Amino acid sequence: MLSYQHAYHAGNFADVHKHLTLFAVIDHLLRKSSPVTYVDTHAGRGIYPLAAEETRKLQEYRQGVAPLWQARQALVEEPLLHAWLVSLERVQQREGELDHYPGSPWWLAQRLRPEDRLRLFELHPGELDHLARQHLPDNVRRIHGDGLQGLLQRLPVSTPRLCVLVDPSFERKSEYAEVAKAVLSAMRKARHAVMLVWYPLLPAGRHRELLEGLRDGGLRKIWCSELSLREPVTDERGMYGSGMLVVNPPWGLDERLAAAMARITPLLGDTATYRDEWWVVE
Repeated sequence: MLSYQHAYHAGNFADVHKHLTLFAVIDHLLRKSSPVTYVDTHAGRGIYPLAAEETRKLQEYRQGVAPLWQARQALVEEPLLHAWLVSLERVQQREGELDHYPGSPWWLAQRLRPEDRLRLFELHPGELDHLARQHLPDNVRRIHGDGLQGLLQRLPVSTPRLCVLVDPSFERKSEYAEVAKAVLSAMRKARHAVMLVWYPLLPAGRHRELLEGLRDGGLRKIWCSELSLREPVTDERGMYGSGMLVVNPPWGLDERLAAAMARITPLLGDTATYRDEWWVVE
């Protein structure tokens, strides 16, 4: 059950969707001075060299972050996307070249203020070992354990605000229901938390169990966005799209993401599409 390693998929289109959404949410949170506790329930390695053996095997970044990187000079007029790409430049080892892709621990830690807190959960011992080698601020804790259980055990948090990223591999069919149950439990303990949940779009459509579970659980104010490379094909295997749920999204998040995605989707191919909606209104 611990076979998944994100290094094989680092920098793919789903990472772009997920991390740009996270980047925009953090932007909004930083507009206020009160401290934030950030929790990453499935942290991974932190930084992924694109020359690593795992990443070279599939090279999914070539239909993800790479087209954006190549077009970055033409994207300076789109504020959110430009700021995200400027941040991405900071992690590169060779000037002007795309040689590393940062995972969510880096995107969270590099904007952390001294008064904020960051808790990184990782269950896979090999991935945790990689994460342990990353240089992170003193107010970051790496925790070996199940992130969903760890989140619930640590609620409520000591800071006035809470932001959680839930990003499982969904290797097991039962994870969709498990994530829905954990999010509902967390929101009962921290009603004003901002929760981001990533999910894969697969031809089997199992993500609907997650979406419907959250809707039927009584949550309010859930925004949903999906980035697809193509239409699903019934007998096809593999992920055709990426989904993001945001519970209690900051005001204006939907418009900022839509503007950025309007510039991204043409770079991902002629069949790429982006859509967003309020899954549950307030």
